Amino acid sequence: MIAVIYARYSSDLQRDASIEDQIRLCRARIEREGWHYLYAYTDRAISGSSALRPAYQSLLDDARNGRFNIVVAEALDRLSRDQEDVAGLFKRLRFADIRLFTLAEGEITELHVGLRGTMNALFLKDLAQKTRRGLEGRVRQGRSGGGLCFGYDVIREHDGRRLRMDSRRVRSL
Repeated sequence: MIAVIYARYSSDLQRDASIEDQIRLCRARIEREGWHYLYAYTDRAISGSSALRPAYQSLLDDARNGRFNIVVAEALDRLSRDQEDVAGLFKRLRFADIRLFTLAEGEITELHVGLRGTMNALFLKDLAQKTRRGLEGRVRQGRSGGGLCFGYDVIREHDGRRLRMDSRRVRSL
């Protein structure tokens, strides 16, 4: 059995080592199962809410071409947080007779796709609401909500060690 790994992290605020950690854990599972490791597909600092990720698309292309029998990921949300994309991936892999395993859930079945896909979609909705709430709070405090607004400059504040602490916005002259 030939196995590949898919690893991803969402934000440039996360550590690049997250990918290596996911690969290490997935490779250990592949070795325990006696499968042959082929390759790791990795997307760095790209949200799982979209399937338009380079490594994810390569994984789909290689699946269509029969290059492996098993996909291993840390959890289903590493592959996608979009319910439709999770279902579509599962359907495509199943059609190509490719099994899908995650460290968190084991072998993925239709039940996982339905339940975890729904949970991941709800997580994204909740995250979006919390992000908007947080940005509104920052703006109300006179801080930058991200990017530049017309008529304002962003002033970056640093602590004594020159580490960036925060940003605030001030009206341009």
